Amino acid sequence: MTLDDSQAAARIDFSTLSLDELRAMDPLQGRKLRIGIICPYSMEYPGGVQFHILDFAEELMERGHYVQVLAPGRRTKDMPLWVQTTGTSFTIPFNGSVAHLSFFGTAGMRTRRWIRQGKFDIVHLHEPEVPSLSHKALRPGFKHPPYVATFHASFDTYPKTLEMFENYLRHRTSAISQAICVSPSSWRIAQHYLDTSIPVHIIPNGVQTQYFSQATPNPAWQGTTSAPTIGFLGRMGEERKGFRVFAEAMRHILKFYPHARFLCAGDGEEAARKILSSIDGKLVDHVEFLGRISDDDKARFYKSLTMYIAPQTGGESFGIVLVEAMAAGCPVVASDLEAFKDVSENGKDVNLFLAGQSKSLAQNVIGLLANKPVLDELGQKGQARSLTYEWDRVDVELLDVYAKALGEQEGSDVLEESLNATSTGHARRRGRFSARLD
Repeated sequence: MTLDDSQAAARIDFSTLSLDELRAMDPLQGRKLRIGIICPYSMEYPGGVQFHILDFAEELMERGHYVQVLAPGRRTKDMPLWVQTTGTSFTIPFNGSVAHLSFFGTAGMRTRRWIRQGKFDIVHLHEPEVPSLSHKALRPGFKHPPYVATFHASFDTYPKTLEMFENYLRHRTSAISQAICVSPSSWRIAQHYLDTSIPVHIIPNGVQTQYFSQATPNPAWQGTTSAPTIGFLGRMGEERKGFRVFAEAMRHILKFYPHARFLCAGDGEEAARKILSSIDGKLVDHVEFLGRISDDDKARFYKSLTMYIAPQTGGESFGIVLVEAMAAGCPVVASDLEAFKDVSENGKDVNLFLAGQSKSLAQNVIGLLANKPVLDELGQKGQARSLTYEWDRVDVELLDVYAKALGEQEGSDVLEESLNATSTGHARRRGRFSARLD
């Protein structure tokens, strides 16, 4: 398998370019595409892959491309009109969570008909190894436009199920022109079953970093040196999100900072209260549950905290919440999962603790709170690192992969030529799907 960390990235240092320069770059040399994107998971339920797809679709449309998205499940009131659904889905346990997929009955026929009727120039499949709509597009003999596929999944232990189906998947994925992995850890999984002739590019998920860096703090959420505010965001009732680890660490932190406040945003307050009660009934007095917060409040949340904690215990393929918090300049303490190591340059920009170890988490938090210069420096390093994931940088790399799939030009040469283009600029949308609750 050819691993290409993007020829563009090797030739051009995106971090040195201004937003105007990035927006002026066009690997497609002005060509506007009809793009179909297939999501394997239902849009009815929040999830990182879904938000990434919706965000990228918006980025493409802002650049003038025509985009349609197909996903399992039913429509919801806030779903964009350019998202079409199959109307049904089923649930299976997947990677420490629950996935809502569409695979049986007419799912395959509907997927392939959608591709034919869309007359797309390119189709972008997400997670085609998952038994859902993206996989249905890989039917042998089906005539299709060039396929680009993104692989998100990362596992702590390589699943036996994937091992059993490696030969089958290797045959099916041969229909893919270009592959993208969102991190080195996701590539380490995908290389087991991807056809070895497919070029692979490691391109991370994108974040609208200015949206977070320019957020206004909420005074009610801000802490002090003696009464810091420590945040958690995620589904508190889902074990892999690590709320129990976070809660157990609270006991130790409160011994040194008895006035500390723990702000918890997301679903699962009832489950969280049970966890707190099982550890120490007094812990709940130091916890404030914010529920599911809006896009704007999420950005303000990160901007207001003394420190953000990502205590996930496994099953993370990228770590978008880390990047969002980093973009806001918030110091981050995270478990040492492979995906989080990838995002943080192996702990250079994020403080890492031993995954699942509440004492390790507490020790790191207490040590940082006791050394404000180090804490401030961590926030600054994280914010600088977050620019690596700026959407204006990421979408250029993704479009470069599209150009390679279309076979129209050498992506790296076109990227260099596009630096001389005149920037027309465009207004950025304020609300971002990726700024929603995971």
